Amino acid sequence: MKIAVIGGTGLIGSRVVKILAANGHEAVPHSPSTGLDLLSGQGLAEALAGAGVVVNLTNSPTFDDASPAFFRTTMDNLLEAADAAGVGHAVILSIVGAELVPDLVYYRAKVLQEDILKAGPVPYSIVRATQFFEFMGATMSWTSDENTVRLPATRIQPIAADDVAQAVADVTMGAPLRGTRNVAGPEVFALDELGRITLAAQGDRRPVVTDDQAGLFAAASGDALVAKDGAVIAKTTYREWLAR
Repeated sequence: MKIAVIGGTGLIGSRVVKILAANGHEAVPHSPSTGLDLLSGQGLAEALAGAGVVVNLTNSPTFDDASPAFFRTTMDNLLEAADAAGVGHAVILSIVGAELVPDLVYYRAKVLQEDILKAGPVPYSIVRATQFFEFMGATMSWTSDENTVRLPATRIQPIAADDVAQAVADVTMGAPLRGTRNVAGPEVFALDELGRITLAAQGDRRPVVTDDQAGLFAAASGDALVAKDGAVIAKTTYREWLAR
């Protein structure tokens, strides 16, 4: 089966392409570097020609007020082109608990993306994942200096990018869910605790100060970002990933 992977050169997309190819599918990565512009629609018809499935792993370039317009335009363009090309299955990657963090405009934008897909003409699947292990460094950098790292005690259930990619590939190779599959890592941490584990593994002696106003994830409360019953739980632990 020919599968168009939009965003197929990124962190998750490149992994998804490899998994699909290893399972005998013709997985074709598409991105601005290959001539596809999802915002303008340039190259979409060519990318989707003959494809049975399209996987959309593109991301908004910013997390600010511009993100809803990005997801609305790109999803509208994608669904129109996919419908015209006769694509039978559209897959996107979203975020566990996105609707539970309304103070984050980017999370509201991801919910908007999901809603557009659900209302569209193409049979669909949504994979929702928790925060990636690979983003921990960036998360700490937002609220740190040379002396201190400040993080909230927000509860998260992070997951390895490899495990996210496997979950996306599994859904892509199956029949449309016409619904959502949640995936998460095997452990729940307070974000400040995870920061201390990360710094210790890196030999970084800076202290982590618990600050419930610090950074993006301060907007999430309770177990908003923790997977609920029924989620697929990946096997890779954070310490195993750190040790690689």
